[in-house]
Amino acid sequence: MFYWLTALSDGGDFFNLFRYITFRAGGAFMTALIFGFLFGRPLINVLRRKQGKGQPIRDDGPEGHFSKAGTPTMGGLLIVGALLSATLVWARLDNPFIWLVLFVTLSFALIGFADDYAKVSKQNTAGVSGKVRLLLGIAIAVIAALWASAYHPVGLQNQLAMPVFKDTLINLGLFYVPFVICVIVGSANAVNLTDGLDGLAIMPVMIAGGTLGVIAYAVGRVDFTEYLDVHYVPGSGEILIFTAALFGAGLGFLWYNAPPAAVFMGDTGSLALGGALGAIAVVTKHELVWALVGGLFVVEALSVIIQVLYFKWSGKRVFLMAPIHHHYEKKGWAEPTIVIRFWIIALILALIGLATLKVR
Repeated sequence: MFYWLTALSDGGDFFNLFRYITFRAGGAFMTALIFGFLFGRPLINVLRRKQGKGQPIRDDGPEGHFSKAGTPTMGGLLIVGALLSATLVWARLDNPFIWLVLFVTLSFALIGFADDYAKVSKQNTAGVSGKVRLLLGIAIAVIAALWASAYHPVGLQNQLAMPVFKDTLINLGLFYVPFVICVIVGSANAVNLTDGLDGLAIMPVMIAGGTLGVIAYAVGRVDFTEYLDVHYVPGSGEILIFTAALFGAGLGFLWYNAPPAAVFMGDTGSLALGGALGAIAVVTKHELVWALVGGLFVVEALSVIIQVLYFKWSGKRVFLMAPIHHHYEKKGWAEPTIVIRFWIIALILALIGLATLKVR
């Protein structure tokens, strides 16, 4: 919205600053951060009053989690509220990719909210049916796939770009939409599975979001794409505004989610953030790099898949408990140790992902 102030500029005054994506990204970061600090405590108080017993704790979960009983959930409302407000204020609202990412974020947030509400109101961990969640997620991803393809350059439509081998494009044709479904729905559910310890999911989301924001800014500039030899996606640079807001919103939430958490993000936050990251990867044509940058989420999801399939086949378990962060809890690792080590892994993977921009 503030971009429209550039109409008041003569090219050399203060209003001209609003032309620059980097300036507006800084504004989005601060806006989201301040939003989190201002509304965090009031929201937590409201959630505590409305939810009573808070998020239900799994009976078969790690013993240490029973002490978290009564902690309110749906803290994702704070993240999504800050993210939405900051993006609408600082981003160019004539950019179709901004609206695409916001659509995916808000749609998955609504699914997550319905799931959290069902859990809290019924005081069990069942929530919304998994099939319903999956079908709704697929529908959202289909719309996002068609939306992204419509605004991608003709030469990139329905194409899979390869990292490192940058001249290589694979035409997915009819498989493009199913591929995008896997990316977006898979991302949403992978982040959701990772959100099992205080502060565990939000920092890797911020790290991954910041990384994808840098990539979006790079592929949205002709000069950068020529230097880095990556594919140019006009308009994608504006996504940096969204990811800067995500970083600010994440920090504001982490203030209250740091151990011991005063609030959980719940599915409202984890599904929304995971879906958003997947959508950004699709917009920037960096889906495979996202699999690397979000490798922590991939491992968390794979640990569940492996556990389920192996148990059905053999009746035995590979891990003491899945997702894999619970395995380390069962082995006696302290919760802060798991969280910080997973943060470190997420940072390392993000740096490797950024390195692929230049490597060929």
